[in-house]
Amino acid sequence: MNAFYNNEGIGDVLMIPFKDGNRYEIKTETFGDAVKITGLNGEILGYNLFNASKYLELKEKGKVSVDEDKLAKIQKAFKDNGLNDEIEADLSPKFVVGYVKEKKPHENADKLSVCQVDLGSETVQIVCGAPNVDAGQKVVVAKVGAVMPSGLVIKAAELRGLPSHGMICSQKELGMKDAPKEKGIYVLDDTAETGSAFEF
Repeated sequence: MNAFYNNEGIGDVLMIPFKDGNRYEIKTETFGDAVKITGLNGEILGYNLFNASKYLELKEKGKVSVDEDKLAKIQKAFKDNGLNDEIEADLSPKFVVGYVKEKKPHENADKLSVCQVDLGSETVQIVCGAPNVDAGQKVVVAKVGAVMPSGLVIKAAELRGLPSHGMICSQKELGMKDAPKEKGIYVLDDTAETGSAFEF
């Protein structure tokens, strides 16, 4: 579950987007400080919570890490404002340690590799353009649904005809201080635990 807060930029509003929608084809319903955003077909696109600091402590600027405590406070804020929707949220970590089990060249692109990456609970296929990716590495994977520091939301995609579920990240893409200028993924020490959350 993604949430965003920037008091200086847009005011005391917590934004909880679920899906992208055409701004000309959305409907909003207001319940006090809570706003429900739906598509014209009734599909829930997200919520906004105004006066958010009244309901929960928000120290972050930009992406907000939603844990069970924050989710419970958001749900209570909704109910206090007469909105009885239950948010079904995936609170699992979106940046995890992955193990590259296999790397093959992409059949339709010279500079792309097709990797099978173990994420602990599942193995996914990720198409990667980094020159230094290789089998046997521990790497940082942004799973589908992750929000990069740049604001990019990772989605399942097709790259040159092959499906890709996530992104193997470089230090620069993770916004890490003193990231090397050379292109390439961030290769972790072999002691990193496959499937564990990566904090940065």
